[in-house]
Amino acid sequence: MNSLCTLTAPKGRPREFDLEEALAAALRVFWRNGYEAASMAELTAEMKITKPSLYAAFGNKEALFHKALDLYEREKLAYMTSALDAPTAKAVAERLLRGALQMQTSTCDPKGCLSIISSVACGVEAEPIKAEVAKRRESSQAALIRRFDEAKAAGEFPDGLESPALARYLFAVMQGLAIQGGSGATCGELNQLVDTCMMVWPTR
Repeated sequence: MNSLCTLTAPKGRPREFDLEEALAAALRVFWRNGYEAASMAELTAEMKITKPSLYAAFGNKEALFHKALDLYEREKLAYMTSALDAPTAKAVAERLLRGALQMQTSTCDPKGCLSIISSVACGVEAEPIKAEVAKRRESSQAALIRRFDEAKAAGEFPDGLESPALARYLFAVMQGLAIQGGSGATCGELNQLVDTCMMVWPTR
């Protein structure tokens, strides 16, 4: 169900807009440009609202980004949560990589990873954003490590293979998919990357 927001515009004229549609538009701008390069002018234009309406409905730019990041994780990264339910560690890895690949080859979304794009920002303004992105990434990585610990206890991995190292490896491959997808790699090339990773995946 859509959420409508009615705010008072200049001269007392009510302005009504859909909160979810406006947030989705903001997400596209942040995803396309990164946090620092997303200007308020471009955000309000894409969201089809005024700057006062944006502040009234979402808070400042940083608060808007947090809400957009929540939407990104909820809609675009839902595959990451469901992947942890796969029966084996290899199946977990394949679900994660196929999910990341599907997102990178989608024709309706910007390419690249919003978290990566925003984490490389370097200005003082972006420090809280980098910290938030890092915190969320660490939370996702911790969940994956716990899942790999279960697989290790079940005897799925060769001796000496540690769950944290394997989780970091998998995240590096996923980030590589996002970077290559954002820089023009073809769907076939990205599929080859996933296939290769699965071929060399460590199993006992």
